[in-house]
Amino acid sequence: MIKFLDLQKINLLNQVEIEENILKTFQSGWYLLGEQTKNFEENLSKYIGVKHIIGVANGLDALRLIIRGYLELGYFKEGDEIIVPANTYIASILAITDNKLVPVFVEPDPQTHNLDFDKIEDAISDKTKAIMTVHLYGQVAFSNRLREIAEQHKLKIIEDNAQAIGAEYENIKTGALGDAAGFSFYPGKNLGALGDGGAVSTNDTELANIIRAIANYGSSQKYINTYKGLNSRLDEIQAAVLDVKLKYLDTDNAKRRKVAEQYISQIKNSDIILPNVEGLPESHVWHLFVIRTKRRNELQEFLSKNNIQSLIHYPIPPHQQQCYTEYSELQLPITERLSEEVISLPISQVMTDEEIAHVITVINQF
Repeated sequence: MIKFLDLQKINLLNQVEIEENILKTFQSGWYLLGEQTKNFEENLSKYIGVKHIIGVANGLDALRLIIRGYLELGYFKEGDEIIVPANTYIASILAITDNKLVPVFVEPDPQTHNLDFDKIEDAISDKTKAIMTVHLYGQVAFSNRLREIAEQHKLKIIEDNAQAIGAEYENIKTGALGDAAGFSFYPGKNLGALGDGGAVSTNDTELANIIRAIANYGSSQKYINTYKGLNSRLDEIQAAVLDVKLKYLDTDNAKRRKVAEQYISQIKNSDIILPNVEGLPESHVWHLFVIRTKRRNELQEFLSKNNIQSLIHYPIPPHQQQCYTEYSELQLPITERLSEEVISLPISQVMTDEEIAHVITVINQF
């Protein structure tokens, strides 16, 4: 069976270094807010090209904390609106509604599946305070036009960078394109921990200081609580693992690109719509390789019979989820069509040539 993502094999690539760093952390006797987290934050800051990285518990918290930080600074207030792509993982929406703000759903570009920048201005109202752009599947969702719209309407740009660490737009890495960004280090991500983990990036020192305090019970000085905070901290063990894996991120992403290039050049099936390849390679790190077909159930069954795992990202869009019945009347035909047609093929830095060839052969036989 070709696994969708062989996490064990991926983590064993750096086994010796990871074990050494974990053991060092274990023996230190310090497991939260210590040297490992500080080192990782500094190294990630240099890699992304931002002043501040704040390690947090997970990717959802990263986005929640950015919005909460802006609430504390007075940029946002309850009931304000944030423009968000309709085609995204639900965490993007949860971060907004958790803070009692309102998501305004904008349809994606059907070619990239990312936010359609040409539709943003029609969604702006006097309550709009930010645009959350999601770099879905590992592909950059940014443009100079987006920046112009944000500047013209005095809107913050928040990047949901859970899936695209290492991707670039005009030689600037995702996470440094907007005002602040949220990262996820969920094990399956291109930079994955051995459990949950996340981070916030920003060049705004005041925002960074507030987020760091809120994430630590609202405190920047022990037992003195300035904010009604959360407990959302990246622990030392996960930071130790991530700091090792960060050194190999660009190499790993390059290997993913080679898999994607083979898929794109060699899959020849009229029933399959391949990913858009505009602007490659720097603008895509291929967290997921997502194709489309109107015969998705048949294809998934065919893949399984041929020992290939596949997943669907995502089968139900946020506005149709049971928890968001208040948005169930929205008509978002592009998003809804994508949710019925998308299917993700195996892709990773540890796939063998034989595995890649088998996936291509099976898809072409379908």
